[in-house]
Amino acid sequence: MRGAPAGRFFNKLLTLRRGGSYVARVTSSAPPGLARLNAASAPEAAALLHEVCGSTAWGAAVAAGRPYTRLADLLAASDTAMAALTAGDLGEAMAGHPPIGRPKPGDPASAREQSGVRDAEREELLRLNLAYQDAHGHVFLICATGRTGAQMLAALKERIGNDPATEREIVRTELGKINRVRLTRLAEPQEDLA
Repeated sequence: MRGAPAGRFFNKLLTLRRGGSYVARVTSSAPPGLARLNAASAPEAAALLHEVCGSTAWGAAVAAGRPYTRLADLLAASDTAMAALTAGDLGEAMAGHPPIGRPKPGDPASAREQSGVRDAEREELLRLNLAYQDAHGHVFLICATGRTGAQMLAALKERIGNDPATEREIVRTELGKINRVRLTRLAEPQEDLA
């Protein structure tokens, strides 16, 4: 690469070896959250991405695509990784999600995502979620952001009778939506995440 114009290296600068892998630093105008993800060591990036999705395979695939200069590139990588998940990978991802109607205690993302559920709907959601779990072996998964409790109840009633293959693909789609919402928040400046 000797003699190559300095401009060719505008977007990437390899830093010293940390934790057994090279970390790419983005020197372009990547949004602050993306710059943080790009600059993170491999274990730090894995932890950040695990907060988005509990699938180890998804996190590894998304981390391998760093550095990202645009949110659209990160979201496309997430979609590609989601499409490649096995049934076991999906199970691992779903294990990190609390039942609809009962956000994970102490998890602001879970509480924010399920904020459309009213107290009056919680009991029915929990009852139907148990029936869904009996039928499908996992929690009912839906991208709750922007949905009301009534909309989630309707979807749960509609999906409870699905066959396993149909439901697995619906779960994959819903999980992809959840990941997109969470990655978008991750790309925001740190002070906006509170």
